[in-house]
Order: sequence, then structure tokens, then C-alpha cells
Amino acid sequence: MQTDLQQIRNIGLAAHIDAGKTTTTERILFYTGRVHRMGEVDDGNATMDWMPQEMERGITITSAATTCSWRDHRVNIIDTPGHVDFTVEVERALRVLDGLVMVMCAVGGVQPQSETVWRQANKYHIPRIVFVNKMDRVGADFHNIVHQMRKRLGASVVAIQIPIGAESEFGGVIDLIRMQGIRWQDELGLEYEYGPIPAEWQNLADKFREYLVVTLAERNPLLETKFIQGEEPTEAEIHQALRQGTVAGDLTPVLCGSALRNRSIQPLLDAIVQYLPSPLDVPSVKGKNPNNGNVEIRQADSAEPFSALLFKVKSDPFVGQLSYLRVYSGTADNGDKVLNTTTGKRERIGRLLRMHANRREEIEQVVAGDIVAVVGLSNATTGDTLCAINHPITFEKIAFPEPVISMAIEAKSQADEDRLTEALNNLAIEDPTFTTSVDPETDQQIIAGMGELHLEVIVDRLQREFNVSANVGKPQVAYKETVTARSTGEARFVRQTGGRGQYGHVILTVAPGPTGSGLVFESEIKRGVIPTEFIPAVAAGVREAMEAGTIGGYPVVDVQVTVIDGSYHEVDSSDIAFRIAGNLAFKDGYQKAQPVQLEPIMAVEVVTPEDHMGEVVNDLNSRQADIAGMNMTAGNILSIDALVPLSNMFGYSTSLRNLTQGRATYTMQPHSYQPVSNGPNQ
Repeated sequence: MQTDLQQIRNIGLAAHIDAGKTTTTERILFYTGRVHRMGEVDDGNATMDWMPQEMERGITITSAATTCSWRDHRVNIIDTPGHVDFTVEVERALRVLDGLVMVMCAVGGVQPQSETVWRQANKYHIPRIVFVNKMDRVGADFHNIVHQMRKRLGASVVAIQIPIGAESEFGGVIDLIRMQGIRWQDELGLEYEYGPIPAEWQNLADKFREYLVVTLAERNPLLETKFIQGEEPTEAEIHQALRQGTVAGDLTPVLCGSALRNRSIQPLLDAIVQYLPSPLDVPSVKGKNPNNGNVEIRQADSAEPFSALLFKVKSDPFVGQLSYLRVYSGTADNGDKVLNTTTGKRERIGRLLRMHANRREEIEQVVAGDIVAVVGLSNATTGDTLCAINHPITFEKIAFPEPVISMAIEAKSQADEDRLTEALNNLAIEDPTFTTSVDPETDQQIIAGMGELHLEVIVDRLQREFNVSANVGKPQVAYKETVTARSTGEARFVRQTGGRGQYGHVILTVAPGPTGSGLVFESEIKRGVIPTEFIPAVAAGVREAMEAGTIGGYPVVDVQVTVIDGSYHEVDSSDIAFRIAGNLAFKDGYQKAQPVQLEPIMAVEVVTPEDHMGEVVNDLNSRQADIAGMNMTAGNILSIDALVPLSNMFGYSTSLRNLTQGRATYTMQPHSYQPVSNGPNQ
């Protein structure tokens, strides 16, 4: 049975690590009847954390999809990781979602990964609501979290609930729309009732209610008129104004509760279906017709031609490759043939599956608005567009960050060598931020990823899923090179072999380019000193030379190359001659342009009890950290922000644990590339 598109919600849950996101998802599944027993992350039996690596570490590593129902709405959910090493899972989930639930820890507040996910959601213009979790924890401070979101995220947040008490005194929430208190009657959180607001909380509730109404009135003409006339808006009018503001991205409603204690999940579900958009509420998706390059639009309508974006690939031991799709328009049935416009090949949909974490439910048809998995797409990968054969369209691909850390890997036995290569290739297909290659100089197999934990999980999966044992080397940093001065390079390539010769002569300038620009290539050749048709060959030669710099053989980035002069021979000049001349001219200019080696700098946040501040700061200083600031949070907990070279952060988790008796935690994410201060720390 098809669900009305207005009754569908495609949402994700995202948060900083350990904010309680997976626990919140687990409660949502329980109260919607999708599961009949609540699993716990700490016990290793959470529904959405099904991988052995997730169970053992108590963290989410891969995004998991599921579907549930609430108040006649179908809610498709993607639970995403909170660890920065697996940010690819968040990026590709946000690319296909219509709405987002941000889970904030009432103690930790707005943490680094919270900021990262918020920026990612801004990039995709995703409406969101916030659930301030862990209100029962020592140090919980709802009002501070709301203030942090406004200050650090620049968010237009508006509370629609406030807590009744906090920490051990947390007893429920006040609904600022109905202006009633909600209290839960049993441990499972199934029984709850609305009642009068406790007298000691009435003044605070009145202030928050007034702020809510004023905020909505500023954005809604009807409520503005009522406010001016001194009339109270109705509940329905507030709900409608909140929905309009949330869908438009002007407002972010904030709720609170405790997922672990089974408090306030039902109001969160109400907010999801009331305020987050349906597929009909978000802008129609745009793409290009691969045949003529024209921009085309696909409406969220089953009558439109079929179109979908493949946002995730997963190897399944029982069915082979699972391809996760967000269907934007049209319908598709089992056995249908579709066009992959990214590869230009036709694919056959083998089986359609609705996923519940790692469990599968077979379905016969998918329609616009669905998030499903498909079996049988052997040539498709992340970011590919699938569409009706007679109505081709290509959607914008998903952009992923480059790996920052690499290490050598080899099979423990000769028999495992071929299987190792095959397994690594399969993992690389699944994860666009994981790459595998062979070093041409050492002939070693190299794997690269987003961090130590990322590669540790990859090696663990090789053993468990592919039964391949491997030895790994010490992690290596992905260094780069660039120039700091302007110079001129010249090269003349002449080759005479008896027949037609080769001749190319290039003079170019090499200068620093904007950060993140890669190569900016220009030509100022005039009067045909070098024929126009040879300029692309010069550019190709420059790009080849940039693949390995002169300091450590690392890739060269952020340079501006301008061809200013040269010469050619009417008979002997050719593309290959000018490609080689461009290559040699760049190398000549690069060596004179004061090249420097760049290393990745990481933004590190350490959260530690104040008692251990001295040891933690001294250790960071020994790692050449640039400490940007320290902030005291509730309960004498100190947050330290620093920029540290990645090469100095290997093994930091063990050191921090030893320094603080396991009481401190840290997070790390890429910040920038900067010149190496004292050479690579390898």
C-alpha cells in the first residue's frame, strides 16, 4: 500500500559522539512499535549498531536505515555516526534527507562534530529540530545549550519545551504550546500525562512562551496581527507557524528529555511529523540531461519519470552488493531496467528491499519519496544517478573529503594476497573516503583514510568479513607541497631521430595560488608564439609534474601557472613535445619558487576534569599544539580547543587515557594544511 507523500518523513539523526543519538533512535523504534524490546548501546545490543565493531566500541560506524510509523505517518530514518573519522556517512545521508534531528548533549553542549554536522546541514539547506538529550545527567543545563546554539551555530533556535528540573531532579517537560506539564508515569516511558505547570516553574514558562510567540509573530503576518491586538494564538496557529518557519529554514524548534530514561520521546516524534518537511515540502530536485546538458527538474510525484540517487553501497554476505537509493520521482518495480547516467550503462533492479538496520524486508515497488536498498546493481557506486531509460537525467554527485592518513598493508600469507586486494577494493567501493593503491617505488599496498580509528576498523573488517589476515605498518601522514614565491621556469625539448623530430619550448611562471585551488592554469601567449592547440598539452605536462614535488615527492597543490612565452617548429612540434616541455618547465620553476612541505593540521577538542588540566596542556604543548582557548563547563569540566599537526597525534587516545585515568575524551577533525614547522614527525 502506497503512503501519501504528505505523510512521509525522510529524516536523519545526527550528533557529536556520545550525545545519545543511537539511544534516541532505539527509543523511537520502540515507541513506534518497530521493535518490541529496547536495546542499549552500552550493552552492545542496539538495533542500529549491528556491526561487531560498533557493538564492541559502543559507537556508530556506518549509517543505518530503518522505517517506522507514527500517527499515520511513515518515518524513514537514517542513524548516522558521530565520530569525525566516519563523516562520509553523515555527508551522504544529508545529501538525500529532507529533515534532520540534531541531538545535543545537555552536559557537553555544542561540540565540534555538532558544529560540523550543522554546517553540512546548512550546505544542503536541511530543515532541522533539536533534541537536548541527557537532561538527567549531572551538569545538565538546557538554557546554556540554547544559548550556545545561538552563539556558536548562529542558529535561530526557539524552545517549544523547557525541562522541569535537571540532573536527578529532572521530572518531565513543559509544553510551551499547550502550556501544560508532561510527566511520565512508568520506567518504560509508555504512560504519560499532561497536567498543570508546577507553580515554581510558571514564571519561567511564561517568559519562554512569550519569546516563542514573539519569534513566530516576527515571521508570520497572522500571528503578528494577533500579537499587536493582544490576542493569544491558538495551538493550531502556532503549529502551522512553526512548521512554516522550520520548513523554510528560518526556525529550529528545540525539545528536551532523556532518551536513556525513556523521557520525552513521544513529543519528539510528534514534532518530527508536525514540523519536519515531507518530500512535497522541499524544493524539486534539479539535474542535467546528459544528452544536451539542459537543466531539468524532477517533481516528487509518482507520475513523473523514475529518478533516484544512489547514496550508499554496502556488501552483504547474503545478497551481495546492496545499493541504497533515495527515489526522487516516479516508480520502479522488481526486474525493471534503468539507466545509470553516470556510467552510461543500463542496470537491472534485481530485488527491492526496505531495510531495518541489517535486516531486510522485500517489497515489490518503490515510489517517489522512498529510501530503499536494491540488489543487482553490479556496476553502480556512490553518487550515481539511476533513471528511466527514455528520460535521462544526472544529479549532482556527492563531494567527499580526501584521506589524511595512510599506512602500508600486506597479507600475512601468500594465499591471502589476491583476496586482500579484492577485499580492499570492495571496501573502497563502499567508502569513498577510503582508498587503496600500490606505491610504484616500494611496490607496497597502501591504504588511506580519515583517521587511525577509520583504518583500524577497516583492518578489523578484513579479518571478520573477508577472512583475510593482514600486517599493517605505521600510519603515515598525507603530506603535500606548495610554493611560497614567484619564479620563472623554462624548458626546451628537442629530439632528432633521423625522421620527423620533436620540438617544444615553454616559458612559464610559477606562483602561490589561493588555498584549496589546486592548479590555476592560464596562458598569456600572444601572436601565436605557441599555437593554441598545444596549450592543453602544456597544462597536461604541468599536472603530471605536480603529482610529485621535489621535497618529499608529495603532491603539489595551490599553485598558479601562467605560460608567458616559448617557441615551436612548424614540422617537429607536437602534443607530446609540448607536454614534456611543460612538465620540465614547471619542475624548473618549482625548484626556484621556494617550495615548502605542508602537513595536515587537526582541530582537537579535549574535554577533561579540571584536576588534569596541567598534564593535558603540557602534553598538548609537547605535540606542538596551538591552544586556541579553554572553556569551563558545568561540573568543573574543562574544554580545551587546539590546533595540532596530525603527525603528532598518533597514539593520543592511549596517552590521554593514561594521563587522566580514563576520565578525559577528545575529538579531532581536519582543519587545514600548513607548512611543516620542524619537518615531518615520522
